[in-house]
Amino acid sequence: MSPGMSLYSVNAILILSIEDGSRIFTKYYTPPHHAAQPGAAAAATAPPASSSQNPYPDKTAQTRFEKALLQKTAKQTGDILLFDNRIVLYKMESDVALYVVGSLEDNEILLYNVLLALRDSLHLLFKQSVDKRTIIENYDLVSLAIDEICDDGVVLETDPTIIVQRCSKAPSQDVNLGRIDPFSEQGVNNLAQLGKAKLTDWLRQGL
Repeated sequence: MSPGMSLYSVNAILILSIEDGSRIFTKYYTPPHHAAQPGAAAAATAPPASSSQNPYPDKTAQTRFEKALLQKTAKQTGDILLFDNRIVLYKMESDVALYVVGSLEDNEILLYNVLLALRDSLHLLFKQSVDKRTIIENYDLVSLAIDEICDDGVVLETDPTIIVQRCSKAPSQDVNLGRIDPFSEQGVNNLAQLGKAKLTDWLRQGL
């Protein structure tokens, strides 16, 4: 790893509406790895106050950056650009724009893989066009997928298949019977699986 590189590669992951520039999903990361001055251990754990540590410290600064970024990329035909002293990777999907933002010292190939992981994971999760309405209606899944991809700016996973499996994995705990509708097809399947599991347990116990 070169001296300028860090594990904290991602500055922000953004999903914006192409139509009006509104925020659909935005997550900014403030890396906790900035070197503290000698004797300033307490200050190192405090929220960063300088713009060098976090150039978008509040919603006003973030919204200004997002509006300008969307306006800039709307005129571009590629998927990478330098903007506001940042590397930005982006993809347009239906009526939304997906962005991964990193610093100039970061590896653009890694950032591009993060972008592809986000796009492909959303396609696998929704099995349809990735659009504003679908993302809003499945906001929890989108948030979970992004948390699987990146945590506190550190890239965790870029394989969309693994990401989707972790987001949609069935719970391994006992089924809550109170939440099963026995008259639905899914309810019948759930009850059948529960009965099969109980029968297996009884057979193992010799009952």
